[in-house]
Amino acid sequence: MTDITICGAGIFGLSIAWVCLKRGAKVRIIDPNGPGSGASGGFVGALAPHVPENWNDKKRFQFDSLILAESFWQEVDQLSGLSSGYTRSGRFQPIVNDRGLELAKLREESAQKLWRDKASWKVVPLDSNSSWKLMSQTGFLIYDTLSAHIHPRKACNSLLEAIRYKGAKVVTDAKQQGLTIWATGVAGLEVLSTDLGYSVGNAVKGQAVLLKPKVSLPSETPQIFAKGIHIIPHKDGTIAVGSTSESEFSTSHVDNRLKNIIEQAKQIVPLLNTASVIDNWVGFRPRASTRAPLLGAWPNRSDHYIANGGFKIGFGIAPLVAEMMADLVLDKIDRIPKNFQITIK
Repeated sequence: MTDITICGAGIFGLSIAWVCLKRGAKVRIIDPNGPGSGASGGFVGALAPHVPENWNDKKRFQFDSLILAESFWQEVDQLSGLSSGYTRSGRFQPIVNDRGLELAKLREESAQKLWRDKASWKVVPLDSNSSWKLMSQTGFLIYDTLSAHIHPRKACNSLLEAIRYKGAKVVTDAKQQGLTIWATGVAGLEVLSTDLGYSVGNAVKGQAVLLKPKVSLPSETPQIFAKGIHIIPHKDGTIAVGSTSESEFSTSHVDNRLKNIIEQAKQIVPLLNTASVIDNWVGFRPRASTRAPLLGAWPNRSDHYIANGGFKIGFGIAPLVAEMMADLVLDKIDRIPKNFQITIK
């Protein structure tokens, strides 16, 4: 007999399954397209915080999950024998003007209060980035020690193997048994919107490229965020660049945008000028109308729950999403922020 049925084998579904299995529940995961086939199947994996100011439930939740992530992925990888690619090596952001430098210094002060001794956000001189050889108009960078990165495809594979070790697996079709958690991404937002009679979210396109540089970077090289794109040095020697947010879905636009992403990356990091493109990814990510994740009970559906709307921070918040959803469905303990929960209008 199954205690929990999880519909959806993306990062939310797999993470929730893992935590529920650890707590002794019998779990079945259903996904007609297989694990990591949707928005979780990319390769950027930037686990990066929002700026440390104007603290709210979403920023607090993200911070707590980023702190939890290291132990979460260590345990998963140790059991699976695979690597998720998790590395907490921080992030550089070039400061482009005097106003940006002023804001960065103010945020350095707020990070000391909000992040306490668990992470820091500092303004550092340009020569702090010897591996990347970045440029900065002001001569300064932001460096935060909270940011980490992961290889999404490898992370899903590591979770999947750990889940198999615990006696569960992903199937393409089966009857729902026990309590049901819907972690079905864009398709799930559409179903939920129809059921509630108002739009709870929509699909936003993201895209990225995977590069192989000729020069190897040290394993603890920080990631970069500049000009609206992430540049992620993965443990396997590849560098992921992306991922954008757009509403234009045409093929010609995708091709042009991917070319633009590559050119932007080369301008930011000159060493990428000789890198070769080995893969690209285009997908649709679930963005909730509230811009916060949608977690909790499905209104008017007894024993049905929602875990959706991860958008660009899904991998970063997945560890805490999994813990709170397991608390809710297994122990009836509701720790989910009220503004994350689904309401009837």
